[in-house]
Amino acid sequence: MTRLDKTIFSTVLIVALLPVAALAQSYKNQGYWVDGSGSIVTSPVAGMCWHTGEWTPALAVAPCDPTITAAVPAPVAKAPEVAAAPMAPAPAALVAAKPLPQKMSFSADALFAFDKAALKPEGKTMLNDLVQQLNGASYDNVLVTGHADRIGGAAYNQKLSVQRADQVKAYLVGQNIPADRITSTGKGETEPVTKAGECVGSTKSAKLIACLQPDRRVDVEMTGTKQP
Repeated sequence: MTRLDKTIFSTVLIVALLPVAALAQSYKNQGYWVDGSGSIVTSPVAGMCWHTGEWTPALAVAPCDPTITAAVPAPVAKAPEVAAAPMAPAPAALVAAKPLPQKMSFSADALFAFDKAALKPEGKTMLNDLVQQLNGASYDNVLVTGHADRIGGAAYNQKLSVQRADQVKAYLVGQNIPADRITSTGKGETEPVTKAGECVGSTKSAKLIACLQPDRRVDVEMTGTKQP
């Protein structure tokens, strides 16, 4: 075969391969000359590849064009997720807690002489402790209630219980406890601590007087919004 024949043959061979290469590009290695199996045709000497007219940088593959990076759209940065602020709990209903009434009971024998309504010195000392508690607290009302035993008449005992309650109130007021916060009252012998038939004996006997001692008392009940 002459050199001219070889040249014509090569040209015909290349032209014959073009449809095959073009058909293969639609499947893989698009933009390069490929053989019948779809593989890129390379130069046997330098290992170079041939581009077709369809080639673009986006179709670049290695090892034909290793330095070209296909144009890939930059990823869109997602806006940082902002954690929703926790909802503040609904404020609890403000209810002014009112403590249970505080009640103190003073023995009338410790505050007063028997059958008397004048405070003894030691009785005033006992009430001073109560004054300290009242000064350190906020009370709506202080109820002072006097009680008597059943020795003597009911009317007399009622009067004595009121007098003793009034004496305790007067002392508290004298110690700067507001008078409008103190209420005094007397129950006479109507609310005894001892039970019927528990104390027996002559009305003047020391045994009966001693047995009825719990009935002779002054109760102080404090109600308000703050415990002492």
